[in-house]
Amino acid sequence: MPRHDPDHPHMPLLTVTADTLVAADFSSRRRPRTSPRTGRGELREKPHPSAPADETRTPTPSGALPPYRALFQHPGTLRFTAGGLLARLPMGMFSVSAILMIAGARGSYALAGAVVATGLAAAALIAPWTARLVDRHGQARIAVPATAVALLGALSLIACVHWNAPAWTLFASYAATATTPNTGGMARARWAHLLKDDPAALHTANSFEQAADELCFMIGPVVAAFLCTTLFPEAGTLVGGLLCMTGVLFFAAQRATEPPPTGRTTAKSPLRAPGIPPLLAVFLATGAVFGSLEVATIAYADARGHASSAGVILGLQAAGSCAAGLAYGALRVSGPAERRFRRCLAAMTVLMALPWLTATATGSLLLLAPALLLAGMATAPTMVTAMALVQHRTPQGQLNEGMTLAVTGLLGGIAGGSALGGWVAEHGPAAGSGFASGTTGFAVPVGAAALALLIAAIRPNSRRPIDAI
Repeated sequence: MPRHDPDHPHMPLLTVTADTLVAADFSSRRRPRTSPRTGRGELREKPHPSAPADETRTPTPSGALPPYRALFQHPGTLRFTAGGLLARLPMGMFSVSAILMIAGARGSYALAGAVVATGLAAAALIAPWTARLVDRHGQARIAVPATAVALLGALSLIACVHWNAPAWTLFASYAATATTPNTGGMARARWAHLLKDDPAALHTANSFEQAADELCFMIGPVVAAFLCTTLFPEAGTLVGGLLCMTGVLFFAAQRATEPPPTGRTTAKSPLRAPGIPPLLAVFLATGAVFGSLEVATIAYADARGHASSAGVILGLQAAGSCAAGLAYGALRVSGPAERRFRRCLAAMTVLMALPWLTATATGSLLLLAPALLLAGMATAPTMVTAMALVQHRTPQGQLNEGMTLAVTGLLGGIAGGSALGGWVAEHGPAAGSGFASGTTGFAVPVGAAALALLIAAIRPNSRRPIDAI
């Protein structure tokens, strides 16, 4: 039975569980103070009041509260999450806004697509360097000026489109937006810093961040299309740039949760870290899944005379991924993460076959919607586990760079998958008119998911297994 003397509030609570004696001391943890009655270095007779909630650094045990509620008991997490969400929303707006603005002014989707593709290529080159500077000098010191440069690039693009400047100025202006920092990666780095001793809570945090990414890419294109078509063509790019700048400023202002900078280091790029190259290859193949699925869905809807419905149907796929990510984060996972990663990739391969089978067997756009919803449910758990592996395999002090490399691989896969998916949808065996028109493109995401599974299977992690992330 527990023993506790109420007359001595500083005595520990003693109890026995099985064969273990447990002592819980509820006394204040503040430094001893000098008391005129008890002498120097001794505690006062009355207990000191507890520290304010915003000063304590002791996290609430994750088992005492629902996982997501316990996650945000850590001081400052709600504030940097709010800033991160505001900064990330434009990530789903920029491409759509630029395409609508340029195509509307110049009458060329080819030019608009080429400008956006140039921006993605520039991001693939510049983003890892920006992330390396963030690791070395701190998030606030680098993210704010980098975002300011990107905002100037967006404003320059608006001006060049509005005043009909030469086409090369559009490419140069949009390429300048590639300095936008990876806010999602910086948020994950903060969680990894705060929860380094709590793998279960870190798993929940990674799941939340993945769901937030899905939400931003689900809402962003809708907001961009609304602004560009309802207000004026430049509205999407303008509002997106201002939202990004505001969000990064608020995010960077939360200095208490910022990981400490590493300073200048002689460490090699995370590309040379054990287990990172094959993982980036998996990200490349996974990106091809996303890019090809988007193009195949648009082509399928257009072949049936309902191109405007493609956005809504793709939104269902993102909604399924968002819901699955939140549910996955509420689970208490166990076993090596590498094994879970392969299982997630296998599930994604199987579920990606549903849209292909549904489109081929029924030719119905209405029945394709639930198939995409189910297919999306495998993507978020896959990405959550993949990001956890990136966090584990990246050398200490290079986390932002490692996660940005993963995102760069994902973007490269999206670009390649979009090109391949579009070619197959246009020139594949079922590219003509008729019942099966536009269905061949759905084979590309299935093949890309199978390739990602094969890479993960033949190149296991060379480092120790991760038991609980």
